Amino acid sequence: MGILGAEDSIRMELEELRHMLVACAGLQRRKDDEEFKGVRVSTKGAGADDAEKLVCVTSGVSYLGLAIVKKLLLRGYSVRIIVESEEDINKLREMETSGEMRPTNNNISVVMAKLTDIESLSEAFQGCRGVFHTSGFIDPAGLSGYTKSMAEIEVKASETVMTACARTPSVRKCVLTSSLSACIWRDNSHYDLSSVINHGCWSDELFCIDKKLWYALGKLRAERVAWRIARENRLKLATICPGLITGPEFCQRNPMATIAYLKGAQEMYANGLLATVDVNKLAEAEVCVFEAMDKNAAGRYICFDEVIERDEAEKLAGELGMPTNKICGGDESGDVEARFQLSNEKLSRLMTRTLRYCYNEC
Repeated sequence: MGILGAEDSIRMELEELRHMLVACAGLQRRKDDEEFKGVRVSTKGAGADDAEKLVCVTSGVSYLGLAIVKKLLLRGYSVRIIVESEEDINKLREMETSGEMRPTNNNISVVMAKLTDIESLSEAFQGCRGVFHTSGFIDPAGLSGYTKSMAEIEVKASETVMTACARTPSVRKCVLTSSLSACIWRDNSHYDLSSVINHGCWSDELFCIDKKLWYALGKLRAERVAWRIARENRLKLATICPGLITGPEFCQRNPMATIAYLKGAQEMYANGLLATVDVNKLAEAEVCVFEAMDKNAAGRYICFDEVIERDEAEKLAGELGMPTNKICGGDESGDVEARFQLSNEKLSRLMTRTLRYCYNEC
């Protein structure tokens, strides 16, 4: 049967899974309608309006991907989840059985596609108005961490996804999840560097290579190739650069990305650049930016909740099961003033405007 199994078998598995998710949605519909009054829920057969609400999420069973899917469903979108293997399908089955995946409508579908195959992605994107590319990769060698070869896979997938978006007439916009690590890594011996790190800052590629910061390099190159293709094809693109993604059971459910992100943690901590963001707040930001792209939202957005200080470092180390000094080095006082300051002002302004608009509408 091979890694993916016979094509007909996979097709039947996907259709069965879709029916199971729809059934789950049916059971939850009344409760969700009461809980989320005022949230517009699209239904099959709703015509043009329904088509406008169809979006696709790549790596839809990843830690972040699932959070985005749930947020979109609560906001009344129809969601097409891209999976790459039987393992992904089994994850969705387990979540359906446990009740973790509880959509607010019956517009959810699962599609098999490879993130490095333009044709299968173009087919998966057909009819979608937007794409969320979450870059949820695992180490193909089955090892913890993030290797140089994984950085190359990340870039190839970004190029393929963006090319497929550009080739699909229905796709109007894309939100790509990059990383704060694509903004912060530079040679700090240059004293002419600005003390503020914001959405306009980019990590230095040669510095990342020299320090073997492969995760940062992969995110950096993937984002740059996405911007190139978007400009060449006049495709609307926004990129979100989050800090370390945390949340419920993040160590168990997102271990590879967590370990990869924390390479160089001591230096990030010392410079005031080690920041975290809750996965659900990140998902909210992604959907908010996506919707605001119909107005004037564009470009890059840095997303984080808090910059790690000594107390938070101890808590994070405890959750990860590692010594605190692996994160903050030999610093015991936490009184050393950081050289740099992170700014998410651009995203904060957008989110504030959105909340004010929603409040006025309600």
